[in-house]
Amino acid sequence: MTQMPKKELPGHIAAALAGAGGSTDSAGQPWAGRNLPSHEQYHNFETDDGAADSGYTAALEKLLTGECTEADVVAALATARVFIPIVAQLAEQTVGENGLVSDKESDMALVTLQGPDGRRALPAFTHALALSQWYPQARPVAVYAARAALSAVAEEAQLLVLDPGSQRPFVVRRPAMWALAQQQEWVPSYCDDAVSRILADSALALGHPSVVRISATSGQGIQSLWDTKTEPSGRLVAGGGTGPELCVTLTLLPGLDQSAVNGVLAALQESWAANEHFAYAVDSIQIRLQHPLTPQDPIAT
Repeated sequence: MTQMPKKELPGHIAAALAGAGGSTDSAGQPWAGRNLPSHEQYHNFETDDGAADSGYTAALEKLLTGECTEADVVAALATARVFIPIVAQLAEQTVGENGLVSDKESDMALVTLQGPDGRRALPAFTHALALSQWYPQARPVAVYAARAALSAVAEEAQLLVLDPGSQRPFVVRRPAMWALAQQQEWVPSYCDDAVSRILADSALALGHPSVVRISATSGQGIQSLWDTKTEPSGRLVAGGGTGPELCVTLTLLPGLDQSAVNGVLAALQESWAANEHFAYAVDSIQIRLQHPLTPQDPIAT
């Protein structure tokens, strides 16, 4: 066996190694008195066991039984820790002298999803096991849900999806996600008095005699499908769906042809989109045309 000649280390590295374990550092300063205190907490999740936040899980259970609303679930998220998946992403490649391609630089990137409607979504997981089961190659990073929402905004995502692929996924739509990112209370559009006033005022502003009434309720799109112990096929729950979240019921006088109805709808939607609060508070709309009024029905003014 032929031994390779021994190479000498650079002087500064040799000196550092020679002083390792001594009473001073490489500059001759004593280590004594420089120990970091053992009680110091260096990040918010130092003792985290990776389990789901109890406040969030309790809110989900109450949502299932109808004891709370999706707004309550989002409020519980405000103080919850979640995990977001991070993966290595190749930034630059290089070709060596042997012609083989090798990684030169890589970045860590957030994982994002594309929903069925084309919107971008950021996945987040309430416990570490859920993330590892969903994407074993991803690195789980613990953050507060508000920070995850802020990251979603930065990634130009419109949705924050909690525990995708699990038995109980929950979608935080854009208005709720923005409120969470700013640590503000979220009021769903179907419970927002300002949204109701905007809808009513738009009918008056349009000045079309055929528009009798505009009202709003929650849309079927807020519902999500959860598996339970008794219903593994899933149960519809009033919250956590992808939208449409707002159902606008439009009552028109009879006699309009399709072209006239389309014109009224286009004018109203243009008015709503131009309103700053409406555009901020409403994620998606479902419009329902009410059957023509009967003579006994009151006509709103």
